[in-house]
Amino acid sequence: MFPRLYNYISLCSIELKSISVNRTNNLLPLATNIVSQLLIKKVPQLNFICTHNSRRSHLAHIWAKVMANHLQLPTLDCYSGGTEATEIHPNTIGTLIRAGFQVSLESNSPKYNPIYLVKYSEDYPPERCFSKVYNKVPNPYKDYIAILTCSEADDACPIVSGANTRHSITYEDPKGFDGTPKENAAYDERSKQIASEMLYLMTKIEEDLAK
Repeated sequence: MFPRLYNYISLCSIELKSISVNRTNNLLPLATNIVSQLLIKKVPQLNFICTHNSRRSHLAHIWAKVMANHLQLPTLDCYSGGTEATEIHPNTIGTLIRAGFQVSLESNSPKYNPIYLVKYSEDYPPERCFSKVYNKVPNPYKDYIAILTCSEADDACPIVSGANTRHSITYEDPKGFDGTPKENAAYDERSKQIASEMLYLMTKIEEDLAK
């Protein structure tokens, strides 16, 4: 793990005790679901879904993967998608860089809906991130755990095609601060919340597997 990112995760660990009961009550069933698959030697496929796959779903996907590898859990496949494809917002990339990730454009990335390589360690390959519909390649189209990260997607998808289970773990959108002096702070706050909750989730999985 890159040093700045490791320090960021250490700060997230301090936040765990301040996560509200309402939030932990949403996260615990997801942890139980993931553990049940791991115990039968199945690789869980976590698909974080938002409307445009431009902000919260990417942050959740990336932080879930980072926290799972940080705790050296068994393999978890993490993805993100939207009810429609747009592009990753530059402020999402900005908050990842400020947290300590190394982010680059893939060499053949188009101008619209660019493909980013988000690297967090020399020991793991970078996450290849771009906006996509939730059940389109490279995402799984069946037998995955759907995690709805925004209320709009939750409302728009009464049935998530191909999912074996569905969880609603929604976050407020930092989009409202775009173009304002507070945009960096708003994105950093949301990223920190998501990172802390993904660390909480993975810690609970680690504890349950150790029982």
